[in-house]
Amino acid sequence: MTQDATRSWQPITLGADVPPPAGPYSPAVRAGPLVFVSGQVPKDPVSGALVGTTVEEQSRQTLANLERALRAAGAGLQHVVAVTVYLADENDGGKFNGGYKSVFAPPYPTRTVVGANLRGVLVEVSAIAYPGTPG
Repeated sequence: MTQDATRSWQPITLGADVPPPAGPYSPAVRAGPLVFVSGQVPKDPVSGALVGTTVEEQSRQTLANLERALRAAGAGLQHVVAVTVYLADENDGGKFNGGYKSVFAPPYPTRTVVGANLRGVLVEVSAIAYPGTPG
């Protein structure tokens, strides 16, 4: 299957200092006025090493990675309208909230939290942002 030249969305490149995705996906895409950010995990963007051993530490790194992806797409955390949070232990929602409330301000984006098998990490976050029309 080849890429359709008529796609109405553009992949976002995170920069030369960030390793490319480990699989066949874009870390972020812009589709008209919306930015979609793939699930971000608590890995150092340069080395790829896991950062933190607690939900709180991993949440901080994951949200920093989310912010980095948004910035590369010309958006910011203030533009986020929807967040999906994946937790290895759904009982860690309260622990995740501390870091979440330190980067998002009221009124908060919509949010869904689900328990998931995350293959060695404790938290993953994806988001949709509305920074408006580019250019």
